[in-house]
Amino acid sequence: MCEVFAGQDPARYRAVNRSVRIGGHSTSIQIEAAFWDLIDEIAAGQSMSTSRFLSTLYDEALERNGTVSNFASLLRTSCLIHLMGKAQHPDAPQAFHIIAAE
Repeated sequence: MCEVFAGQDPARYRAVNRSVRIGGHSTSIQIEAAFWDLIDEIAAGQSMSTSRFLSTLYDEALERNGTVSNFASLLRTSCLIHLMGKAQHPDAPQAFHIIAAE
């Protein structure tokens, strides 16, 4: 039953640190390699660099919520929202996937 999941390449779930600049401050974010791959894909679909996408996402979340208590978790759930939007609307443009899930 779990062969598809258990048999995946361990490199996909290896934790990867990336240094980024958010809100004018340098920081490090650690999430699994598979999430970084998807974040890079989402950023490209938004015609942004990954760094710019992360900064924009952080700024918008901060504006809406007043705080961002766990940015790594926000990134992971953003990836899930993106994938769920793609599953529901496979022919929609990339930007729609993020908006549709809100």
